[in-house]
Amino acid sequence: MSGPYVIRGAVVLPEAELVWRFSRSSGPGGQHVNTSDSQVELRFDLGRTQALPEVWKERALERLAHRLTGGVLSVRASDHRSQWRNRETAAVRLASLLAEATAPPPKQRRKARVPRGINERRLREKKQRGDAKKGRSGRGWD
Repeated sequence: MSGPYVIRGAVVLPEAELVWRFSRSSGPGGQHVNTSDSQVELRFDLGRTQALPEVWKERALERLAHRLTGGVLSVRASDHRSQWRNRETAAVRLASLLAEATAPPPKQRRKARVPRGINERRLREKKQRGDAKKGRSGRGWD
């Protein structure tokens, strides 16, 4: 595996808390696919981890609640024929999922006030347009 997978800042996925499971993958591969366990399932116990700060952990548990099974986050990868590349893919997916889930909430949008001049100009143009249409009404054209 190629090193620590950074979630954000100095926080990384701890190798000791990752549980790997391998199984046969479907898809292309010929006869080789019947003998090799290339599909990877990576499990990370989000509920019990000590690697994440408490605030991040609570945020992630709340945002990923639909993906958790008993507090455990599971990611699968079977994109490649190689188990090693699938391990890389699964670890990167897990790290990016956790990075997204632990991100701080976006700032509240402050409603902008429309300047008075713009509002007055809009109303003036509406009035002019209405007057032009009223002039076309056909009164006195008989």
